[in-house]
Amino acid sequence: MSRRALRRLRGEQRGQEPIGPSALQFDLRDDDDAEEEGPKPELGVRRPGGAGKEGVRVNNRFELINIDDLEDDPGVNGERSGCALTDTAARGNKGRARRGNTESKTDGDVAGTAPPEQENVLEDIDRILERIEDSTGLNHPGPAPLSSRKHILYVEHRHLNPDTELKRYFGARAVLGEQSCPHACSRHTLPEHSPLPGLSMRLLESKKGLSFFAFEHSEEYQQAQHKFLVAVESMEPNNIVVLLQTSPYHVDSLLQLSDACRFQEDQEMARDLVERALYSMECAFHPLFSLTSGACRLDYRRPENRSFYLALYKQMSFLEKRGCPRTALEYCKLILSLEPDEDPLCMLLLIDHLALRARNYEYLIRLFQEWEAHRNLSQLPNFAFSVPLAYFLLSQQTDLPEHERSSAREKASLLIQQALTMFPGVLLPLLESCSVRPDITVSSHSFFGPNAEISQPPALSQLVSLYLGRSHFLWKEPATMSWLEENVRAVLQTVDAGDPVVEACENRRKVLYQRAPRNIHRHVILSEIKEAVAALPPDVTTQSVMGFDPLPPSDTIYSYVRPERLSPVSHGNTIALFFRSLLPNYTVEGERPEEGVAGGLNRNQGLNRLMLAVRDMMANFHLNDLEAPHEDDVDGEGEWD
Repeated sequence: MSRRALRRLRGEQRGQEPIGPSALQFDLRDDDDAEEEGPKPELGVRRPGGAGKEGVRVNNRFELINIDDLEDDPGVNGERSGCALTDTAARGNKGRARRGNTESKTDGDVAGTAPPEQENVLEDIDRILERIEDSTGLNHPGPAPLSSRKHILYVEHRHLNPDTELKRYFGARAVLGEQSCPHACSRHTLPEHSPLPGLSMRLLESKKGLSFFAFEHSEEYQQAQHKFLVAVESMEPNNIVVLLQTSPYHVDSLLQLSDACRFQEDQEMARDLVERALYSMECAFHPLFSLTSGACRLDYRRPENRSFYLALYKQMSFLEKRGCPRTALEYCKLILSLEPDEDPLCMLLLIDHLALRARNYEYLIRLFQEWEAHRNLSQLPNFAFSVPLAYFLLSQQTDLPEHERSSAREKASLLIQQALTMFPGVLLPLLESCSVRPDITVSSHSFFGPNAEISQPPALSQLVSLYLGRSHFLWKEPATMSWLEENVRAVLQTVDAGDPVVEACENRRKVLYQRAPRNIHRHVILSEIKEAVAALPPDVTTQSVMGFDPLPPSDTIYSYVRPERLSPVSHGNTIALFFRSLLPNYTVEGERPEEGVAGGLNRNQGLNRLMLAVRDMMANFHLNDLEAPHEDDVDGEGEWD
């Protein structure tokens, strides 16, 4: 039976266990898998009451990411959210203190020896206890109670472990071989309770089923943060290395060096530094903070919270490049769940891509059905094309009943024709990216011709470039291209017939895509997709862009202020400033000291010097003086929400 059921029978709650060193990895020996997957959505069925919801008014649909009506939606704000992890730790503390640590060890033993009949009985008792909790109406901080359907942003913890996905692809032997490699991630060597002074998390408030948290820096950590900013501006990489020697878990320093290692193509070192940063922040988690429930919030306007966003994003990028799109999808959902209203890193421009790569078509369809009414997802080119592609790929699955496959194919054709009518400038660049030569009747037609791409507003061109640079290879399959060609011809017939919908879409393009929100620009910078970066507006490319805090919000909430000092980084183009923020000794032509002068280093020498310093620091980084792991947790069976 599940440990959760045993805890509930004893009166215990999640959130009371000591936080372990797993750094977003989980032990997979629990038997909770039966609860992880919610029911598959019926094809073509919209969320009840979604389309007819009153009080929702969008003046500029292009700014859909900043719509503030999610609090009124019970499917989004966490009320009856269906999260499987109930992090209400307010009860059971006294009982746990009396039992001590020995009972948690017994818990693992019972979980491995319970017979199937007893397991079924106790699972029934677990469901009864949950219904009793629902009927009491008690308002505890933390996520909302369990329901039959998971929250759309609920993170499945068993999919947060990339080894699970790699085992499905390559087998357990290959994964075990990688873990035994001396260059493999050293996450598991970290102690459970290492001293990380100064970094903590505070619960700000709980309302409407949501809990709002914030990271906090002590005075000691603030001093380290000030030293980090000075080190970045000093153009001397050893200053950051020296800072890490005195503060080995300073988050921004770890992320900064990770980017430098990544540019040097040392992926293992870069990933290890990001995981150390995540571990540092994990140790500071509040007991009620849950990564998986989808009901815990972190305000991006607070600088202390931004490091967690960026660390998760970088880890997600490593996972995707490593060939773990299913795990990366869960990280994407996690980032989006931290602030879904504002979506500061604009994960809605990426989540469809990861869902398609992970072949999780049902999730993408469900997200579109539930959020389209109030987030206008169809106004984003990536959703406009990815959702019909998901329907089409679903219709190709032979294990589905024939009527479901037929329904999915019809829905796919309807949506792709709407997408082509709304965004005709996508077709020819998509075909070019897929190395497909279009038919002469298509390329010469005024609707899909070169003018369709040229006449797009700049903000729309940026979104199209981002989507094609990231997802064009998903369309290369011959069956997909044949289906696309079929619908392109259908759209041309509609255009030639003078359908008024065509003119209406043209007018909407001119009105809706005048300017992209700041979070989209931030996403483009983080994506590093060159076609999209090249399309950034001049007001973004001419300002300073720091790798550890790209495009900070204009309404930042400061909890402390850095002492005033003149910053040497005050001019230059975006690329130079970005590299300077990552590589402190990077300089551009005209600024570089002459060779032979003290401090005169060319760029390659600076990169090599930085990498040697980082490797030397990591090689000599010892954990002997830190607290050793508890013997009770040697098997790594601790759970973490």
